[in-house]
Amino acid sequence: MTKDALDTIQAEISGVLARVDRAHIEEFVTHLAESGRVLVTGAGRSGFMASAFAMRLVHLGWDVHVVGEATAPALSAGDTLVAISGSGTTSGTVRTAEEATRAHARVLAVTTDEDSPLARSAERVLCVPAATKHRRDGETSTVQPLSSLFDQVTHLVFDAVCLDLAQRRGIDNTAASRAHVTTE
Repeated sequence: MTKDALDTIQAEISGVLARVDRAHIEEFVTHLAESGRVLVTGAGRSGFMASAFAMRLVHLGWDVHVVGEATAPALSAGDTLVAISGSGTTSGTVRTAEEATRAHARVLAVTTDEDSPLARSAERVLCVPAATKHRRDGETSTVQPLSSLFDQVTHLVFDAVCLDLAQRRGIDNTAASRAHVTTE
């Protein structure tokens, strides 16, 4: 059964990755490459994806913070907020994106719904066309529970973003290792 489950998950991930617009990833990378301070936000498992992405950006030399953490600074003009919500309707994430807009920060949204409240508050939207707990029809169908497919593909897309950013900055594994936490 495990092999069948792994094959199914791999096929689902591949199907969604094939539908992710590469031009949107490129725009996302370009905006991040031009960013100063970056803050990330998301709730639940999207929040875990945000935190994992923040860690990778730290390894690449970005000044990055996770919204809601005790050390996160206030959003201000010139900052970039990366807001992640599969549905694009998660109230805390949408509220943070709206606050970022009012503070004149740039908002980059990662969601499945390009017409969602989160997408409407963003300067750029990176659509990950995967199933979520709210959306499971047609091409977004999955055998996995809740938003697992969205989370998996978002993680992989963020890894691709970081690989591109690393290449642009000439950061290899040795350089990234120097920024890796030494207190674990």
